[in-house]
Amino acid sequence: MSANKRRKVEHVSDEEMSFASFIDEDSRESSGTDIRSDGSVQNDKREGLKAENSNGAAKKAPPRHNPQKLAAESLAAVGKFKSNTFKLQIDKLLEQIAPRRAKREQAAEGALKELRNAIEQLPKQDPKVVDEAERQLFKSGKIAIPFPSPSPPKNAELKLEVGKPAKINVTGSYVHRTASRSNSLLEIDMMVQMPPSLFREQNVKNYRYFYRRAYYVACLAATLTQKLSYGYKMQYEYFRGDMLKPIITVCPAEEKDKKAHSWKTNIIPCIGEDVFPKEKLYPDRACIRQGEGDAQPSPFYNSSLRADMLMTSYLKLLHKIVASCDAFRPACLLGSTWLKQRGFTSNVAHGGFGNFEWSVLIALLLTGGGPGDRLILSPSHSSYQIFKAVLQILAKKDASKQVIFASGGVVPPKVDGLPVIWDGARGHNVLYKMTEWSFVQLQQEARTTIAMLSDEAFDSFDACFIVKSSIDEMRYDYSFELAASTIPPSMYGKLYSTLKKGLGDRVSLIAIAPPPSPSWQFGSAKPTIHASSVVWVGLVVSPDSIDRTVDHGPSAEQKEEAAKFRKFWGERAELRRFKDGSITESLIWNGKEPIVEQIVRFLIKKHVDPAAEKKMKFHGQQFAKLLPHGSSLKTFQPLMEACKQLEADIRALENLPLTVRQIMPADAQLRFASVNPPNRGSPPADVTIQFEASARWPDELAAIQRTKIAFLLDISRRLEKDSVGRLRSRVGLENGDSGILNQGFLDVTYESGLSFRIRIHHDREQSLLERRLKDKTLSPTLRESTATALSLYKRTYLKTPSHTQAITRLCHRFSALSGAIRLFKKWLSSHLLTNHLRDEVAELLVLKVFIHPWPYPIPSTPQIGFLRTLQFLSIWDWRTEPLIVPLGDTPHDPTPAQSNFEAWRNLDPNLNRIVLFAASSLDPDGITYTDGRPIRPVAGRITDLARAACRAVEVGEGGVAFASSVRDYDFVIYLSCPGEEERKYKNVKGGVDYASLRGEFLKEIEGVYEGLLVFFAGEERIAALWVPHAVESRMWKVSLPFSTVPEGEGMVGVNKDGVVNEIARLGGTLVERIEVLGGE
Repeated sequence: MSANKRRKVEHVSDEEMSFASFIDEDSRESSGTDIRSDGSVQNDKREGLKAENSNGAAKKAPPRHNPQKLAAESLAAVGKFKSNTFKLQIDKLLEQIAPRRAKREQAAEGALKELRNAIEQLPKQDPKVVDEAERQLFKSGKIAIPFPSPSPPKNAELKLEVGKPAKINVTGSYVHRTASRSNSLLEIDMMVQMPPSLFREQNVKNYRYFYRRAYYVACLAATLTQKLSYGYKMQYEYFRGDMLKPIITVCPAEEKDKKAHSWKTNIIPCIGEDVFPKEKLYPDRACIRQGEGDAQPSPFYNSSLRADMLMTSYLKLLHKIVASCDAFRPACLLGSTWLKQRGFTSNVAHGGFGNFEWSVLIALLLTGGGPGDRLILSPSHSSYQIFKAVLQILAKKDASKQVIFASGGVVPPKVDGLPVIWDGARGHNVLYKMTEWSFVQLQQEARTTIAMLSDEAFDSFDACFIVKSSIDEMRYDYSFELAASTIPPSMYGKLYSTLKKGLGDRVSLIAIAPPPSPSWQFGSAKPTIHASSVVWVGLVVSPDSIDRTVDHGPSAEQKEEAAKFRKFWGERAELRRFKDGSITESLIWNGKEPIVEQIVRFLIKKHVDPAAEKKMKFHGQQFAKLLPHGSSLKTFQPLMEACKQLEADIRALENLPLTVRQIMPADAQLRFASVNPPNRGSPPADVTIQFEASARWPDELAAIQRTKIAFLLDISRRLEKDSVGRLRSRVGLENGDSGILNQGFLDVTYESGLSFRIRIHHDREQSLLERRLKDKTLSPTLRESTATALSLYKRTYLKTPSHTQAITRLCHRFSALSGAIRLFKKWLSSHLLTNHLRDEVAELLVLKVFIHPWPYPIPSTPQIGFLRTLQFLSIWDWRTEPLIVPLGDTPHDPTPAQSNFEAWRNLDPNLNRIVLFAASSLDPDGITYTDGRPIRPVAGRITDLARAACRAVEVGEGGVAFASSVRDYDFVIYLSCPGEEERKYKNVKGGVDYASLRGEFLKEIEGVYEGLLVFFAGEERIAALWVPHAVESRMWKVSLPFSTVPEGEGMVGVNKDGVVNEIARLGGTLVERIEVLGGE
């Protein structure tokens, strides 16, 4: 042996081996495999996954000191991948998920040898009638024959027989090395080809083939039971949920080493490609005939049988593609990961589109399918290009309306509603396990992913391959369950068409998931539908039409259409005259109850089964019920109208010293984002007012603040004079301990009880503060207070008003945004976090899942927006990733915000000051609303709570998402909650409302006990934690900042009881009680 050849053999690792030695010579042709004496295989094209370079070949180390070549390769990578970073991410992912030969692979391959040896000993069985075959198998080995439904009659003129297998091959993703290593279960398919002598041409009809196949499966089960050693668990199972095709599954009986025993082998009987004429099995042919009369097409039956005939053919095709296209395996692994994250598999119950269908689709694209049967994909394409091309085809071509890839053979007539990707060379529908609704869902996922990959401002890798988007509660707006006993599989199509017609434009997606297919023991009868089994239906609604209470049907003149309308809707249809004079058939729904549920219940009862409607369980929007007065923007309309009236009243004032330039809302209530809709007891809504520029303003900060107060007093006097009792106005003072902060505001309250808090914006303040900061003689204390004042000025007068405008506009653009924001804030309040996350940050977090919703489409309902916000929070690594949300309609450059984030992380690596970086296109600074809050432990708690809530939702216990325990705190302050008529405190001049007083109380105790206690505020309670290092014993000295008690030897400690009593005294009647926890 030459040195080169010896080196080649020495460098073949175990990871490059597979158990393809079961592939016979016919199946191995054109695959370039060499069989070794030890039973392993080496391909001429190495089976180990190859990282790709720009031309799709194996990756080689670039020469050193050649920057020009590196730059050229970088540009080439950008051409074949989304970006250099994206390529590196894909390479890393492929490295992690590429299959390799480890413990479980070795254990599974050892079992495959035993299985093959046992199957080769299958004894021949002479022809027997059905009854005799069943009695003999059950008597000899307690083996039941898993006949498909309907089972053959006992007196059927059907002779069943068995012969030795013609071929035994390992097939599927394992042998082609396209199965992801990340799968918890290693699944291996072993096909056993039945001899053609067992079948006649007429066996293609009326289940005869499937009856013979079931008998063959039972005989295999009997042989394996007798020949295999102990240590295996064997049972029947439907192959990929196809109830026509039972198979045998074999897995380890013991699980001492779960890693080595997490495998399963599927033993799948099949037949040769030429046993039956393929023309008889086209989707439009009728192979099931019951008596006389016209037979209906049986597309699923036909394609299921044809799939058994083509197992060897597809094995050869995929081997050929593996040998000719280096990017095929990586593209299959990417597709496998993408499908897994979205819940698709080859199982009928999970969409019917999995790894096999993805691989075959790529193979067809690499061998033809284009005009003139030209190639659609080139073998030189990168894995990402192939992956994206497949998605584009699925997204743009509607296989449920037209046959696609109809090349290389006869194109069959289209069957209504049947998705078809036609493999013309083999006469087979690759999508035969898919339904119309599952293809619509697959197409929507493909379209969403294509849009996501085209979003240049979004790093789409995690959303495409890492984030799990198959959680039903985060995917569907509404869902309901039907008892499986009331709706057989044959009714699923009718159920879908009925819902599609009845719900119309109210829904954009309907998904139907049958109960999972069972497995059962060899000696047991085929399992029937369990009483607890359900058919699950999910709905994605259209936000623009979901709340419509009146549906208009055909006009009275359209006799035929009106008759069909009345027939479909029955007693629900009404003939009505409308204001525009039209007379149409109409449907009127109760707007006080969920309209979707009303429609669904009516449709199920009338068109499916009244018994199914009685047992139906409807789910959806249970969180939205937590919002006071619902999620409609109309609940905010009174305040919006009052704000317009306020602006009109101020602009109507005559002889003001300066002309009003603009009045800007700057409050959550004025951007549809407060938890509680504004009412008589709500806190005043913040508004800023700016006057025209004038040289008459003083040029000193303290004087400017006093001039503002004088302005407010004048405006107050004029408003009350001109309003004639329509409003009440009072000037209030704030920040009295600082001469450079705003010191006055004007509260204006209308007769309706809605109130506003006006502050004056003077742009000269900013330049004066900036000039003061540049003064090098300024003391550190004054410099810090000046910087704080400048930051507060920008936040109050510049950032918040522009943020309010943007959120208001976006709430009109996304109808579910307001409700989602309010739900998220309600969640924060329930977990006592409202004082740690400012309103604006909470709004940006929710807006993130609307502006960049990937991997989902834009949320249609508040609950879905809220839950996806929690999911984002649960996976957001705020230590290394900034939150950057574009608020405008034009593209924005995130580079300034990203640079600011990196600068802050370099300046503050321990996150002592800036923990969350929340920027927007209007605020690239990113720290306006997060400077100092939340602190790092609180940010970690928010993440943990979001993860816990997501886990609860995923297991169907979403109701606990808003439940919060206080056992982790040291004490809890319970606030009194007066009734609506007691919302105003009579002993406080000016009528300060309850919510404002509560906020002032929290602000007061946070200031007094800063460094000693950390407070956590909710709507009706405030919890507190002692700061650990602050409560340690210390030497006594004068002017300690808190109450102390002696602890001996000149040491003192915090007087915790005294501090708690001080807080109770500060709160007065606002504090109902204080509960001390933890044995304090």
